[in-house]
Amino acid sequence: MRSSICAIILAAIAVATAAKAQDQVEMARKGAPAYRLCAACHSLQPGVHLSGPSLADRWKQRVATVGDYGRYTAALKQQDFDWDEITLNAWIADPQAMVAGTTMTFRGIERDDTRSALIEFLRLALAPGGAEKVVKEGLISAAMAQGQIPPDLSLVGPNQRIAHIRHCRDAYYIATANGAEFPFWETNVRIKTDTSARGPKRGEPVLHRSGMVGDRVSVVFSSLAEMKALISEEC
Repeated sequence: MRSSICAIILAAIAVATAAKAQDQVEMARKGAPAYRLCAACHSLQPGVHLSGPSLADRWKQRVATVGDYGRYTAALKQQDFDWDEITLNAWIADPQAMVAGTTMTFRGIERDDTRSALIEFLRLALAPGGAEKVVKEGLISAAMAQGQIPPDLSLVGPNQRIAHIRHCRDAYYIATANGAEFPFWETNVRIKTDTSARGPKRGEPVLHRSGMVGDRVSVVFSSLAEMKALISEEC
């Protein structure tokens, strides 16, 4: 008899636990649409840092303590709080008001109900294994959980691989590996580095076009040293 009662109690606890977990998923579902505002700068995957640090396993964790992320501001590193429903509510409402000096450019969410729903999503997504959970439950796509990762510049073709760049008066003349050369107004050229595994191959900087008519470009190098080696002043 005693064992039967224990079995019934354990079964009841299991049912209650499952129901609570499902309720949490349904509450998180309401906040999933607002998460797109976070996915522009953050990933839910461990170790994947974009303009902001990975959010993986950050629920109830101390602010500014992701070990392999090095771009926290001094103002944020001086804070002494954990990420939970209270601190996230203030942060999502207005990051600058909560921590003066932070470089997070998020303008904040004014609506209380939208913030509350998003926090319920983050409660689930920022827990250990949260990325897999929210994707499995269909709350967000795997791509959104990954975050807006830049394109893989190590795989581009010869039309984007740069052979040489020369600067003349107010223009950069960019020669690509397929033998073409293009002139761009110097103020429309952004020179960048990408030292990640998805950046350009060593010695093969990449031309990346943007703008409505393709007149604005980014030139992406794998290191600072390559800039000096591949850019010359000649007309």
